[in-house]
Amino acid sequence: MEWNLLDKQQEFLKLLERQGKSFNTVKNYKADLQCFNTFLIDKQEHLKIKSFSSTQVQEYSRYLDDKYGSPNSVRRRVQALRLFFDYLLGQNLFPENPLKKMAVSPKVLDNPEPTPFPEVIKTYKLLKKRIKETEGLQQLVNARNVVIFHLIYGAGLKVSDLAKLSFGSILKDKNDYRVMVEHPKRDPYSIPLPEIFNKDFVFYKNRLFEYQRNEELEMEELLFNANPYKILSGGLSPRGTELFFEELRREMKTEMTAKSLRQSCIFKWLNMTVSHTTIKEWLGVTPSYSLELYLEELKKDPAGKVFQDLEVEDDQ
Repeated sequence: MEWNLLDKQQEFLKLLERQGKSFNTVKNYKADLQCFNTFLIDKQEHLKIKSFSSTQVQEYSRYLDDKYGSPNSVRRRVQALRLFFDYLLGQNLFPENPLKKMAVSPKVLDNPEPTPFPEVIKTYKLLKKRIKETEGLQQLVNARNVVIFHLIYGAGLKVSDLAKLSFGSILKDKNDYRVMVEHPKRDPYSIPLPEIFNKDFVFYKNRLFEYQRNEELEMEELLFNANPYKILSGGLSPRGTELFFEELRREMKTEMTAKSLRQSCIFKWLNMTVSHTTIKEWLGVTPSYSLELYLEELKKDPAGKVFQDLEVEDDQ
């Protein structure tokens, strides 16, 4: 059966979008697949592939090693192509994934670059100020953004975790709350949320439920996607969270990302002397995951890593 490589790559990228992958993630996959296309053009002067032999796999491996100095860059491009061949395999266009046994270097972890604590405080105050200065749907969106902030800095959640949360994910724990994270391939686990989350969450929940009653809208998701006029759907994709942080960076002239804010949370836990085992559980990583880079940064600059839970204000 004749098929077009570029068409199949476009189908694959659209599938990633439907799965809720972020804009930047899809863009990176596109660039990684383009690298493979360039390799094919260099080697055979066309993009037709009926097979991809072990010899070609080895040639592509050498091509990547020569082109990119970073093991992480090579690893990312191999992973992108491996997933694409899985997609072709699922469509019965290949009998097996030729990259399945392709060896790649272990992932090299980058040094953490957390959002500085003064910037964390400034961000929270700005988000709270927005709530006070708005009303209606815009106030509800601003209240949602405060909840996003707490879930990342307070509980260390990834943007992909946020996308899957429902109101049932927020568990009452005596006078405070915990957030439950569920993954398809591992047992669910819960993370305590700081005291400052409590009233912000109740405010958001009340406003959202009021909006739903008025608009006769039903949704179980904790977060939502909206335009300036109405809520479009329950749930917020990773791209939606990225847009929130992009807007924050423009206004605050900062480099803060969801990732850097999450790294600030990890330093906060270390400062609170939370055990490494517990931190790994809360991050949803394996026991073999190393916190060494965080510990080294903490030793090098303890004064610059004075992260802690935000204090509850009297008007909370």
